[in-house]
Amino acid sequence: MERKRKNMAFTTVFFLFAVLPASVAGYYFIKLVGNRNEKWGDRIGNLFLVLVSLCFYGWARLEGIALLSIYVLGVWLAGKGICRLGKEEKHKWKVYGMTLSILAVTGILIWYKYYNFIAENLNHFFGISLAMSRWIVPLGISFITFTAISYLVDVFRGDAEAGSLLDVFLYLSFFPKVISGPIVQWKDFQKQTVHRQADENAFLDGLNRIMIGFAKKVILADSFGAVISRIDPYVGVGIDVPTAWLFAFFYMMQIYYDFSGYSDIAIGLARLFGFHFKENFQFPYRSKSITEFWRRWHISLGTWFRSYIYIPLGGNRKGMKRTLWNLFCVFLLTGVWHGASWNYILWGVINGICVLAERCAREKSFYQKIPDIVKWAATMAIVFFSWQVFYFSDFNRLEVFMKSLIGISAANAAGTVEYTYRHYLTAKLIGLSAIAVLGATTFCMPWAEKVKNYFDRTKTGLFIKETGLILLMILSVIFLINSSYSPFLYFQY
Repeated sequence: MERKRKNMAFTTVFFLFAVLPASVAGYYFIKLVGNRNEKWGDRIGNLFLVLVSLCFYGWARLEGIALLSIYVLGVWLAGKGICRLGKEEKHKWKVYGMTLSILAVTGILIWYKYYNFIAENLNHFFGISLAMSRWIVPLGISFITFTAISYLVDVFRGDAEAGSLLDVFLYLSFFPKVISGPIVQWKDFQKQTVHRQADENAFLDGLNRIMIGFAKKVILADSFGAVISRIDPYVGVGIDVPTAWLFAFFYMMQIYYDFSGYSDIAIGLARLFGFHFKENFQFPYRSKSITEFWRRWHISLGTWFRSYIYIPLGGNRKGMKRTLWNLFCVFLLTGVWHGASWNYILWGVINGICVLAERCAREKSFYQKIPDIVKWAATMAIVFFSWQVFYFSDFNRLEVFMKSLIGISAANAAGTVEYTYRHYLTAKLIGLSAIAVLGATTFCMPWAEKVKNYFDRTKTGLFIKETGLILLMILSVIFLINSSYSPFLYFQY
């Protein structure tokens, strides 16, 4: 029987003031007690983090703990089996073992996440009557599956050794990343399961990232999300042209600040426990091509696809036609990975076609002569409109919305628009929008780096920075307490 899941999001009062302090205090108490024996200190500390992670994961559904535990055990056994089937990477039994293991974890993902989508389309196009599944999709299954594949392939290739059951449990369940990433590869994670230290600088850096992430999520993303949720019901019955454009803009800002804010919090949390995760966002709205956009957006996902799909398919080593095909496959799968719906597939195809066109044109003189500002504007236009494809799972609603952008929807033509910008556009929202644009586009410029260096290298600068971040965190908590809208968008993927 289905019931609504209540996920333990990072941006809740309970997590912020109960779970986080208790987790940090418990972990460092164990490290302090186990200081005389570093080996046992690492193991007990990792065990503590696994227990915290299981509680975090099981908060939504208690049975999720059992499902995740069985899954982890299966992945660990598969990794051990791959190691024992042969020492050489191309040993046929080792290849068979790795292939079957990947088919198994991928099959679980397909069953839970894509079965109903496949069945609905087969029923529609072929007139058959496949029954729909009533299984609840396990939380974070897409991220967990990609993490499991990374473990299996890295062990198969010899990029990292197979881990102990405790190490694999921690890798697959670690609470900062288990639900919505970032996707950390096993070869990067494994070396951090032992001899892990978090000095005062790393700890402070972790706290700073958490505070920045909270501000991004609670002050900016949730403010835009609240407005979007108010406009959304009127899309089909009539919105004015300014509202349509502002809706698209707010969603473009929301999805960036929501996911990058989550990534900041996840990276910061991991750093509190001595883990160093790579950056997941690098100002993607500064990009001058869709190719560059994907080097800056959800970097861990792009890195995963490059390591485990693009390069195994041949990368760019087998000629232009094969390279273009490999790139298209990656972006098609990127769309599929985001959700079991045609709009995600179309969104992936749109991005793939743009990347293919850029790959064909990048050496052409006409392309190289295009001013950077024009390339940036064209890229942002593509991103702007493709996000609307990403948002609307119903193509009929997407069509109405696109018509609303140019004022030719049925409601616009009949003069029966029910929702206009006067219902929601306030000075506060305008100010937050200006901050969002500046934050997404200018904080990586040379002047920003100079300011950052000043804050980091001088005592006065450090005091100003920390005071400012604390005040920003207090403001975030005020926003959090007063807001009724705070879902993380990527929890559904």
